[in-house]
Amino acid sequence: MAADSSSSQGSGGAAGGEVEAAAELHQPLPRQSSRFKGVVPQPNGRWGAQIYDRHARVWLGTFPDEAAAARAYDVAALRYRGRDAAALNFPGGGDDDGELAFLAAHSKAEIVDMLRKHTYADELRQGLRRGRARARPTPAWARAPLFEKAVTPSDVGKLNRLVVPKHHAEKHFPLTTTTSSSSSGGIKGGVLLNFEDEEGKVWRFRYSYWNSSQSYVLTKGWSRFVKEKGIRAGDTVTFYRSTYGGPEKQLLIGYRKSTMMHKRQQQDDEAEKADDAIAGETRVVKLFGADIAVEKLKTEAGGGEGHAGSSSC
Repeated sequence: MAADSSSSQGSGGAAGGEVEAAAELHQPLPRQSSRFKGVVPQPNGRWGAQIYDRHARVWLGTFPDEAAAARAYDVAALRYRGRDAAALNFPGGGDDDGELAFLAAHSKAEIVDMLRKHTYADELRQGLRRGRARARPTPAWARAPLFEKAVTPSDVGKLNRLVVPKHHAEKHFPLTTTTSSSSSGGIKGGVLLNFEDEEGKVWRFRYSYWNSSQSYVLTKGWSRFVKEKGIRAGDTVTFYRSTYGGPEKQLLIGYRKSTMMHKRQQQDDEAEKADDAIAGETRVVKLFGADIAVEKLKTEAGGGEGHAGSSSC
């Protein structure tokens, strides 16, 4: 019996050891530092890129793979250090005179913004295609209208999303396997679509379908567009597609301010200025613990009347 119990204990111990060994095998291994300069691993499995400028770190964004983050660092290094001083991850990356001219035509902040939004490649391609270092906006005659939408309060509210009308979404931005695998940037839960605005700047929006509300929406990137353009409820957002040749014609976006809302804003601004002017011409007097605002203009006017009355006597 003792032998049986000891053997059972031994087998149990062996089984326990096997379980522990299996558990150790399934534990995630600590991620090693990147072999590329300026690239750091992220806890979520992605890779970050960064560069230092005057001892201050400049974050360039996160990328799906290590090589993409390394290329982003190279772009920033060329802009910050110049071709001769930049230590690149991929030698020969600074040999393209067209790209160097494109970098020189944009500020450091603009290049960093393109890298963070993953629009650098698109804006560079547009600039080179049109023969200019700085991309020119698509002319009006090359903008084929798709549809437009009047912006609602919820479109510019705290939800940070624009609801795309369903019939327009399914016609012009269909969420298909082809779309997800294209250069628009397929991602889990939707795709990333690039839109060029009327100034030639490229915006990157996350486009997906929300089952909860059964609606198609533009989310990530939309709030920044609203803030920069000053879009408010009542304004109109317009969507186009470029008529320039190419396998994937560029999507375009524009906006039109509401005339009524613009007039109302002007009236509000004028009223605010008038209030500020009145506030600047008042003084506050303390009487029995209460603040009493006395307008200097009224006081002076009353003094003038009193003086006139005394002279008549």
